Amino acid sequence: MKTNLINDFLQTAEGIEADKILRSCVHCGFCNATCPTYQLLGDELDGPRGRIYLIKQTLEGKTPSRQTQLHLDRCLTCRNCESTCPSGVQYNQLLNIGRSVVNKKVSRSLYQKSLQLTLRKLFLSRFLFSLLLKAGQTMKPALPALLKSSIPDKQKKLHFKKRLHNRKILLISGCVQPDLKPNIDVAAKIIFDRLNIECIESTETRCCGALSHHLNAEQEAFAIIRSNIDNWWPLVENGQIEAICMTASGCGVAIKEYAQLLASDKKYADKALTISALYKDPSEIISAGSYAEKQATIKQLMNGQAAADNKTTVAFHPPCTLQHGMQLKNIIEPVLSHYGYSLQPFKDKHLCCGSAGTYSITQKKLSQQLLTRKLGNINKVEPDIIATANIGCQLHMQSGTSTPVKHWLELLI
Repeated sequence: MKTNLINDFLQTAEGIEADKILRSCVHCGFCNATCPTYQLLGDELDGPRGRIYLIKQTLEGKTPSRQTQLHLDRCLTCRNCESTCPSGVQYNQLLNIGRSVVNKKVSRSLYQKSLQLTLRKLFLSRFLFSLLLKAGQTMKPALPALLKSSIPDKQKKLHFKKRLHNRKILLISGCVQPDLKPNIDVAAKIIFDRLNIECIESTETRCCGALSHHLNAEQEAFAIIRSNIDNWWPLVENGQIEAICMTASGCGVAIKEYAQLLASDKKYADKALTISALYKDPSEIISAGSYAEKQATIKQLMNGQAAADNKTTVAFHPPCTLQHGMQLKNIIEPVLSHYGYSLQPFKDKHLCCGSAGTYSITQKKLSQQLLTRKLGNINKVEPDIIATANIGCQLHMQSGTSTPVKHWLELLI
Protein backbone atom coordinates (compact mmCIF):
# COMPACT_ATOMS: atom_id res chain seq x y z
CA MET A 1 0.00 0.00 0.00
CA LYS A 2 1.41 3.40 -0.99
CA THR A 3 1.58 5.97 1.81
CA ASN A 4 2.08 9.70 2.15
CA LEU A 5 2.11 10.28 5.90
CA ILE A 6 2.48 13.76 7.41
CA ASN A 7 6.22 14.46 7.44
CA ASP A 8 6.39 15.53 11.10
CA PHE A 9 4.63 12.34 12.17
CA LEU A 10 6.89 10.28 9.93
CA GLN A 11 9.87 11.50 11.95
CA THR A 12 8.55 9.83 15.11
CA ALA A 13 8.99 6.19 16.16
CA GLU A 14 5.22 5.67 15.88
CA GLY A 15 5.19 7.24 12.41
CA ILE A 16 8.00 5.03 11.15
CA GLU A 17 6.27 1.93 12.51
CA ALA A 18 2.86 2.93 11.12
CA ASP A 19 4.33 3.58 7.68
CA LYS A 20 6.05 0.19 7.71
CA ILE A 21 2.85 -1.62 8.70
CA LEU A 22 0.70 0.24 6.16
CA ARG A 23 3.14 -0.57 3.36
CA SER A 24 2.95 -4.28 4.22
CA CYS A 25 -0.83 -4.31 3.59
CA VAL A 26 -1.85 -5.34 0.05
CA HIS A 27 -5.56 -4.62 0.78
CA CYS A 28 -6.58 -8.13 -0.31
CA GLY A 29 -9.52 -8.21 2.10
CA PHE A 30 -8.90 -11.72 3.44
CA CYS A 31 -9.07 -10.17 6.91
CA ASN A 32 -12.71 -9.19 6.50
CA ALA A 33 -13.69 -12.84 6.11
CA THR A 34 -12.79 -13.58 9.73
CA CYS A 35 -13.64 -10.22 11.31
CA PRO A 36 -16.58 -10.58 13.75
CA THR A 37 -17.79 -6.98 13.43
CA TYR A 38 -17.62 -7.02 9.64
CA GLN A 39 -19.65 -10.24 9.63
CA LEU A 40 -22.30 -8.63 11.85
CA LEU A 41 -22.49 -5.16 10.30
CA GLY A 42 -21.41 -5.76 6.69
CA ASP A 43 -19.77 -2.33 6.59
CA GLU A 44 -16.31 -2.12 4.99
CA LEU A 45 -15.30 0.46 7.60
CA ASP A 46 -16.15 -1.99 10.38
CA GLY A 47 -13.62 -4.50 9.07
CA PRO A 48 -9.81 -4.45 9.34
CA ARG A 49 -9.23 -3.26 5.77
CA GLY A 50 -11.60 -0.34 6.19
CA ARG A 51 -10.15 0.61 9.56
CA ILE A 52 -6.66 0.52 8.06
CA TYR A 53 -7.84 2.99 5.39
CA LEU A 54 -9.33 5.27 8.06
CA ILE A 55 -6.08 5.22 10.04
CA LYS A 56 -4.05 5.83 6.87
CA GLN A 57 -6.19 8.83 5.92
CA THR A 58 -5.83 10.29 9.41
CA LEU A 59 -2.05 9.85 9.42
CA GLU A 60 -1.91 11.47 5.98
CA GLY A 61 -3.63 14.60 7.26
CA LYS A 62 -7.37 14.06 6.84
CA THR A 63 -9.31 15.29 9.88
CA PRO A 64 -10.93 12.34 11.67
CA SER A 65 -14.55 12.55 12.78
CA ARG A 66 -16.67 11.02 15.53
CA GLN A 67 -17.66 8.43 12.93
CA THR A 68 -13.99 7.55 12.39
CA GLN A 69 -13.63 7.12 16.13
CA LEU A 70 -16.75 4.93 16.29
CA HIS A 71 -15.45 2.53 13.62
CA LEU A 72 -12.19 2.15 15.57
CA ASP A 73 -14.10 1.75 18.86
CA ARG A 74 -16.15 -1.07 17.38
CA CYS A 75 -13.01 -3.13 16.81
CA LEU A 76 -12.83 -5.94 19.39
CA THR A 77 -9.03 -6.11 19.07
CA CYS A 78 -9.53 -9.87 18.73
CA ARG A 79 -6.67 -10.00 16.18
CA ASN A 80 -8.37 -12.71 14.16
CA CYS A 81 -7.33 -10.67 11.13
CA GLU A 82 -3.66 -11.14 12.07
CA SER A 83 -4.12 -14.92 12.04
CA THR A 84 -5.77 -14.66 8.62
CA CYS A 85 -3.52 -12.08 6.92
CA PRO A 86 -1.16 -13.65 4.34
CA SER A 87 1.10 -10.58 4.46
CA GLY A 88 1.64 -10.58 8.22
CA VAL A 89 0.20 -7.09 8.77
CA GLN A 90 0.59 -6.10 12.44
CA TYR A 91 -2.93 -4.70 12.66
CA ASN A 92 -3.07 -4.44 16.46
CA GLN A 93 0.03 -2.27 16.59
CA LEU A 94 -1.33 -0.01 13.84
CA LEU A 95 -4.69 0.20 15.62
CA ASN A 96 -2.97 1.31 18.84
CA ILE A 97 -1.22 4.09 16.94
CA GLY A 98 -4.36 5.08 15.04
CA ARG A 99 -6.58 5.16 18.10
CA SER A 100 -4.06 7.29 19.98
CA VAL A 101 -3.92 9.87 17.18
CA VAL A 102 -7.70 9.92 16.61
CA ASN A 103 -8.49 10.24 20.32
CA LYS A 104 -6.23 13.30 20.55
CA LYS A 105 -8.05 14.93 17.63
CA VAL A 106 -11.66 13.91 18.36
CA SER A 107 -13.25 14.82 21.68
CA ARG A 108 -15.52 12.22 23.21
CA SER A 109 -19.04 12.86 24.47
CA LEU A 110 -19.61 13.53 28.16
CA TYR A 111 -21.31 10.13 28.45
CA GLN A 112 -18.31 8.29 26.97
CA LYS A 113 -15.85 10.18 29.15
CA SER A 114 -17.92 9.50 32.27
CA LEU A 115 -18.36 5.81 31.45
CA GLN A 116 -14.67 5.25 30.75
CA LEU A 117 -13.62 7.10 33.90
CA THR A 118 -16.14 5.15 36.01
CA LEU A 119 -14.92 1.81 34.65
CA ARG A 120 -11.29 2.69 35.31
CA LYS A 121 -11.97 3.86 38.87
CA LEU A 122 -14.15 0.83 39.62
CA PHE A 123 -11.91 -1.93 38.28
CA LEU A 124 -8.63 -0.40 39.42
CA SER A 125 -9.77 -0.04 43.04
CA ARG A 126 -9.66 -3.39 44.82
CA PHE A 127 -11.59 -1.92 47.77
CA LEU A 128 -14.38 -0.34 45.69
CA PHE A 129 -14.76 -3.31 43.35
CA SER A 130 -14.82 -5.81 46.23
CA LEU A 131 -17.38 -3.70 48.11
CA LEU A 132 -19.75 -3.40 45.14
CA LEU A 133 -19.34 -7.08 44.26
CA LYS A 134 -20.27 -8.17 47.79
CA ALA A 135 -23.27 -5.85 47.73
CA GLY A 136 -24.36 -7.28 44.38
CA GLN A 137 -23.97 -10.87 45.59
CA THR A 138 -26.02 -10.09 48.71
CA MET A 139 -28.84 -8.48 46.72
CA LYS A 140 -28.64 -10.94 43.82
CA PRO A 141 -31.95 -12.76 44.55
CA ALA A 142 -33.87 -9.49 44.24
CA LEU A 143 -32.13 -8.22 41.08
CA PRO A 144 -33.56 -8.33 37.53
CA ALA A 145 -32.64 -11.47 35.58
CA LEU A 146 -30.29 -9.68 33.16
CA LEU A 147 -28.29 -8.05 35.97
CA LYS A 148 -28.42 -11.19 38.11
CA SER A 149 -26.79 -13.26 35.36
CA SER A 150 -23.76 -10.95 35.27
CA ILE A 151 -22.93 -11.34 38.98
CA PRO A 152 -21.07 -14.58 39.83
CA ASP A 153 -21.81 -16.38 43.08
CA LYS A 154 -19.23 -16.11 45.84
CA GLN A 155 -16.63 -18.86 45.62
CA LYS A 156 -15.45 -20.81 48.62
CA LYS A 157 -11.68 -20.56 48.33
CA LEU A 158 -9.79 -23.82 47.90
CA HIS A 159 -7.06 -24.74 50.36
CA PHE A 160 -3.45 -24.73 49.20
CA LYS A 161 -0.39 -25.29 51.33
CA LYS A 162 2.64 -23.69 49.73
CA ARG A 163 5.86 -25.65 49.36
CA LEU A 164 9.31 -24.38 48.42
CA HIS A 165 10.86 -25.43 45.09
CA ASN A 166 14.01 -24.52 43.18
CA ARG A 167 12.04 -23.62 40.06
CA LYS A 168 10.07 -20.40 40.54
CA ILE A 169 7.67 -18.31 38.49
CA LEU A 170 6.07 -14.94 39.21
CA LEU A 171 2.28 -15.43 39.26
CA ILE A 172 0.36 -12.18 38.78
CA SER A 173 -3.21 -12.21 40.08
CA GLY A 174 -4.77 -9.30 38.15
CA CYS A 175 -7.36 -6.71 39.18
CA VAL A 176 -10.77 -8.45 39.32
CA GLN A 177 -10.10 -12.19 39.24
CA PRO A 178 -9.06 -12.49 42.93
CA ASP A 179 -12.53 -11.32 43.97
CA LEU A 180 -14.60 -12.90 41.20
CA LYS A 181 -12.92 -16.29 40.78
CA PRO A 182 -10.13 -16.74 43.36
CA ASN A 183 -9.91 -20.49 42.78
CA ILE A 184 -8.44 -20.05 39.30
CA ASP A 185 -5.13 -18.86 40.73
CA VAL A 186 -5.34 -21.45 43.52
CA ALA A 187 -5.71 -24.11 40.82
CA ALA A 188 -2.62 -22.71 39.10
CA LYS A 189 -0.63 -22.89 42.33
CA ILE A 190 -1.70 -26.50 42.93
CA ILE A 191 -0.79 -27.48 39.37
CA PHE A 192 2.60 -25.77 39.38
CA ASP A 193 3.33 -27.24 42.81
CA ARG A 194 2.78 -30.71 41.33
CA LEU A 195 5.38 -29.80 38.71
CA ASN A 196 7.79 -28.71 41.47
CA ILE A 197 7.42 -25.06 40.54
CA GLU A 198 6.91 -22.44 43.25
CA CYS A 199 4.64 -19.48 42.58
CA ILE A 200 5.90 -16.14 43.85
CA GLU A 201 3.17 -13.52 44.08
CA SER A 202 3.50 -9.77 43.65
CA THR A 203 1.45 -7.92 46.27
CA GLU A 204 2.18 -4.58 44.59
CA THR A 205 0.61 -5.41 41.22
CA ARG A 206 -3.01 -4.32 40.67
CA CYS A 207 -3.48 -4.36 36.91
CA CYS A 208 -1.52 -5.29 33.80
CA GLY A 209 -2.35 -1.91 32.24
CA ALA A 210 -4.72 -3.24 29.59
CA LEU A 211 -7.84 -1.74 31.17
CA SER A 212 -6.56 1.84 31.03
CA HIS A 213 -5.10 1.30 27.56
CA HIS A 214 -8.39 -0.02 26.17
CA LEU A 215 -10.29 2.86 27.79
CA ASN A 216 -8.10 5.44 26.05
CA ALA A 217 -6.16 6.49 29.17
CA GLU A 218 -2.82 5.99 27.45
CA GLN A 219 -0.57 7.79 29.93
CA GLU A 220 -2.25 6.07 32.87
CA ALA A 221 -1.62 2.72 31.17
CA PHE A 222 2.05 3.55 30.60
CA ALA A 223 2.43 4.60 34.24
CA ILE A 224 0.93 1.27 35.39
CA ILE A 225 3.22 -0.68 33.06
CA ARG A 226 6.33 1.15 34.28
CA SER A 227 5.28 0.57 37.89
CA ASN A 228 4.82 -3.15 37.20
CA ILE A 229 8.25 -3.38 35.60
CA ASP A 230 9.80 -1.64 38.62
CA ASN A 231 8.03 -4.06 40.98
CA TRP A 232 9.03 -7.18 39.07
CA TRP A 233 12.52 -6.15 38.02
CA PRO A 234 14.44 -7.22 41.18
CA LEU A 235 13.19 -10.81 40.71
CA VAL A 236 14.13 -10.68 37.03
CA GLU A 237 17.50 -9.03 37.56
CA ASN A 238 18.52 -11.52 40.25
CA GLY A 239 17.48 -14.49 38.13
CA GLN A 240 15.01 -15.70 40.76
CA ILE A 241 12.23 -16.53 38.30
CA GLU A 242 12.15 -18.46 35.05
CA ALA A 243 8.88 -16.95 33.84
CA ILE A 244 6.13 -14.42 34.50
CA CYS A 245 2.68 -15.95 34.33
CA MET A 246 -1.01 -15.01 34.54
CA THR A 247 -4.04 -17.27 34.35
CA ALA A 248 -6.01 -14.70 32.30
CA SER A 249 -4.85 -14.73 28.68
CA GLY A 250 -6.24 -11.20 28.20
CA CYS A 251 -3.80 -9.88 30.78
CA GLY A 252 -1.04 -12.13 29.50
CA VAL A 253 -1.15 -10.76 25.99
CA ALA A 254 -0.98 -7.25 27.47
CA ILE A 255 2.31 -8.11 29.19
CA LYS A 256 3.52 -9.59 25.91
CA GLU A 257 2.93 -6.12 24.41
CA TYR A 258 4.98 -4.18 26.98
CA ALA A 259 7.98 -4.23 24.64
CA GLN A 260 5.93 -2.75 21.80
CA LEU A 261 4.18 -0.12 23.94
CA LEU A 262 7.38 1.15 25.58
CA ALA A 263 9.63 0.75 22.53
CA SER A 264 10.36 4.50 22.38
CA ASP A 265 10.87 4.88 26.15
CA LYS A 266 14.65 5.10 26.54
CA LYS A 267 14.56 4.24 30.25
CA TYR A 268 12.19 1.27 30.04
CA ALA A 269 12.47 -0.12 26.49
CA ASP A 270 15.10 -2.77 27.27
CA LYS A 271 13.43 -3.82 30.52
CA ALA A 272 10.04 -4.03 28.79
CA LEU A 273 11.60 -6.25 26.12
CA THR A 274 12.95 -8.59 28.79
CA ILE A 275 9.63 -8.70 30.66
CA SER A 276 7.66 -9.48 27.48
CA ALA A 277 10.10 -12.25 26.57
CA LEU A 278 9.80 -13.75 30.07
CA TYR A 279 6.01 -13.97 29.96
CA LYS A 280 4.55 -17.44 29.46
CA ASP A 281 0.95 -18.61 29.46
CA PRO A 282 0.36 -21.53 31.89
CA SER A 283 -0.29 -23.79 28.89
CA GLU A 284 3.20 -23.07 27.55
CA ILE A 285 4.84 -24.18 30.79
CA ILE A 286 2.68 -27.30 31.07
CA SER A 287 3.14 -28.23 27.40
CA ALA A 288 6.87 -27.50 27.12
CA GLY A 289 9.29 -30.08 25.72
CA SER A 290 9.10 -33.14 23.51
CA TYR A 291 6.11 -35.46 23.23
CA ALA A 292 7.63 -37.81 25.81
CA GLU A 293 8.29 -34.90 28.17
CA LYS A 294 4.70 -33.69 27.77
CA GLN A 295 3.41 -37.16 28.62
CA ALA A 296 5.60 -37.23 31.73
CA THR A 297 4.32 -33.79 32.72
CA ILE A 298 0.69 -34.90 32.39
CA LYS A 299 1.40 -37.99 34.50
CA GLN A 300 3.06 -35.79 37.12
CA LEU A 301 0.14 -33.36 37.02
CA MET A 302 -2.44 -36.09 37.54
CA ASN A 303 -0.62 -36.96 40.75
CA GLY A 304 -1.91 -40.53 40.82
CA GLN A 305 -5.53 -39.53 40.33
CA ALA A 306 -7.64 -41.38 37.77
CA ALA A 307 -8.43 -39.76 34.45
CA ALA A 308 -11.75 -37.96 34.20
CA ASP A 309 -14.72 -39.95 33.03
CA ASN A 310 -14.48 -39.68 29.25
CA LYS A 311 -18.24 -39.28 29.19
CA THR A 312 -17.72 -35.78 30.60
CA THR A 313 -17.90 -33.62 27.49
CA VAL A 314 -16.11 -30.29 27.26
CA ALA A 315 -16.36 -27.51 24.69
CA PHE A 316 -13.16 -25.49 24.92
CA HIS A 317 -13.44 -21.87 23.79
CA PRO A 318 -9.93 -20.53 23.10
CA PRO A 319 -9.89 -16.81 23.95
CA CYS A 320 -8.86 -14.51 21.10
CA THR A 321 -5.98 -13.28 23.24
CA LEU A 322 -4.67 -16.86 23.39
CA GLN A 323 -5.23 -18.11 19.84
CA HIS A 324 -4.71 -14.86 17.93
CA GLY A 325 -2.89 -12.51 20.31
CA MET A 326 -0.30 -15.04 21.52
CA GLN A 327 -0.76 -17.40 18.57
CA LEU A 328 -1.15 -20.39 20.93
CA LYS A 329 -3.46 -22.71 19.02
CA ASN A 330 -4.53 -26.23 20.03
CA ILE A 331 -2.23 -26.20 23.05
CA ILE A 332 -4.79 -26.67 25.84
CA GLU A 333 -7.13 -29.17 24.18
CA PRO A 334 -4.56 -32.05 24.17
CA VAL A 335 -3.98 -31.57 27.91
CA LEU A 336 -7.71 -31.84 28.63
CA SER A 337 -7.95 -34.90 26.37
CA HIS A 338 -5.07 -36.61 28.21
CA TYR A 339 -6.96 -35.93 31.42
CA GLY A 340 -9.83 -37.99 30.08
CA TYR A 341 -12.26 -35.26 29.02
CA SER A 342 -14.13 -35.71 25.76
CA LEU A 343 -13.49 -32.56 23.71
CA GLN A 344 -16.39 -31.47 21.53
CA PRO A 345 -15.50 -29.45 18.41
CA PHE A 346 -17.93 -26.69 17.50
CA LYS A 347 -18.45 -24.25 14.63
CA ASP A 348 -16.56 -20.93 14.42
CA LYS A 349 -14.22 -21.73 17.29
CA HIS A 350 -11.87 -19.05 15.94
CA LEU A 351 -14.39 -16.23 16.48
CA CYS A 352 -14.72 -13.91 19.49
CA CYS A 353 -17.34 -14.48 22.19
CA GLY A 354 -17.91 -10.72 22.49
CA SER A 355 -16.27 -10.13 25.87
CA ALA A 356 -13.11 -8.29 24.73
CA GLY A 357 -12.33 -6.58 28.04
CA THR A 358 -14.75 -3.72 28.63
CA TYR A 359 -16.25 -4.09 25.12
CA SER A 360 -19.20 -5.98 26.63
CA ILE A 361 -20.05 -2.74 28.47
CA THR A 362 -19.04 -0.05 25.97
CA GLN A 363 -20.42 -1.89 22.89
CA LYS A 364 -23.11 -3.96 24.57
CA LYS A 365 -25.35 -4.60 21.54
CA LEU A 366 -22.56 -6.00 19.36
CA SER A 367 -21.14 -7.92 22.30
CA GLN A 368 -24.48 -9.62 22.98
CA GLN A 369 -24.89 -10.55 19.31
CA LEU A 370 -21.48 -12.21 19.34
CA LEU A 371 -22.28 -13.99 22.60
CA THR A 372 -25.56 -15.33 21.21
CA ARG A 373 -23.77 -16.69 18.15
CA LYS A 374 -20.96 -18.24 20.19
CA LEU A 375 -23.27 -19.96 22.67
CA GLY A 376 -25.58 -21.05 19.86
CA ASN A 377 -22.71 -22.92 18.22
CA ILE A 378 -21.54 -24.41 21.53
CA ASN A 379 -25.04 -25.47 22.59
CA LYS A 380 -25.39 -27.55 19.42
CA VAL A 381 -22.77 -30.00 20.76
CA GLU A 382 -24.44 -30.07 24.22
CA PRO A 383 -21.30 -30.10 26.40
CA ASP A 384 -21.38 -30.85 30.11
CA ILE A 385 -18.83 -28.09 30.68
CA ILE A 386 -17.62 -25.06 28.72
CA ALA A 387 -13.95 -24.32 29.38
CA THR A 388 -11.85 -21.29 28.53
CA ALA A 389 -8.63 -19.55 29.54
CA ASN A 390 -9.68 -15.99 30.32
CA ILE A 391 -11.80 -14.57 33.16
CA GLY A 392 -13.56 -12.10 30.86
CA CYS A 393 -14.68 -14.81 28.43
CA GLN A 394 -15.67 -17.05 31.33
CA LEU A 395 -17.97 -14.49 32.97
CA HIS A 396 -19.38 -13.26 29.65
CA MET A 397 -20.33 -16.74 28.47
CA GLN A 398 -21.67 -17.76 31.88
CA SER A 399 -24.04 -14.78 31.77
CA GLY A 400 -25.81 -16.37 28.81
CA THR A 401 -25.93 -20.06 29.67
CA SER A 402 -26.79 -22.46 32.49
CA THR A 403 -23.98 -24.80 31.40
CA PRO A 404 -21.05 -24.42 33.84
CA VAL A 405 -18.25 -22.29 32.37
CA LYS A 406 -14.89 -23.00 33.99
CA HIS A 407 -11.27 -22.03 33.60
CA TRP A 408 -9.44 -24.99 32.09
CA LEU A 409 -6.94 -25.11 34.97
CA GLU A 410 -9.82 -25.83 37.36
CA LEU A 411 -10.48 -29.05 35.43
CA LEU A 412 -6.99 -30.35 36.24
CA ILE A 413 -7.28 -30.44 40.03
